[in-house]
Amino acid sequence: MIKVSIADDHEIVLSGLQKILADVNDITVTALYTNGDALLEGLVTNKPDVLILDIQMPGKKGTELAPIIKKKYPSVKIIVLSNVEIMAQIKRMLQMGCMGYLLKNTDSETFIKAIRTVYGGEQFLHEEVRKQMVNSLFTPSHYVKITRREKEILQMIADELTTQEIADKLFLSTHTVDNHRNNLLQKLNVRNTAGLMKKAVEEGLI
Repeated sequence: MIKVSIADDHEIVLSGLQKILADVNDITVTALYTNGDALLEGLVTNKPDVLILDIQMPGKKGTELAPIIKKKYPSVKIIVLSNVEIMAQIKRMLQMGCMGYLLKNTDSETFIKAIRTVYGGEQFLHEEVRKQMVNSLFTPSHYVKITRREKEILQMIADELTTQEIADKLFLSTHTVDNHRNNLLQKLNVRNTAGLMKKAVEEGLI
């Protein structure tokens, strides 16, 4: 019997996935979680064979949780569940040790197949993701290089901190923070904060 735990902050998603697996003879759902802290707490006593992990949850996100889980529980096989099909993010999650990557429009048959595949020790990617990965092999990379400080500030902007709050946390002047922000806008070739966040996600910088 394959023991599966599911972490997603949307109750309707949890309910739907649980329903899909309810009548599958070789799979049993052992736990459901709606946030990262509950997941980490639950794993202490309830370790699944396969963990379905939503990449965007309140508190700790999937990008933070995956390396923690792989370090503490290396036998747990993680399948990422996401609406996002940005190649930099997909590669990042796979590099962290995740065994699968599914989009939330995945059909029931594919979802079940993915669980069985990663349980057997093989990687499983949603067909759209697989096609993108193949295409990326033939597409020139335009990697954007930013400094450690710029990355810190970029993450704080993503966390919705104000310029003053960023300055206080990093013991910098607001003028210096603004300079870093302007450098980021130029490096990522965008005009405003919304564009900055979109580009940062696409490039896998946050």
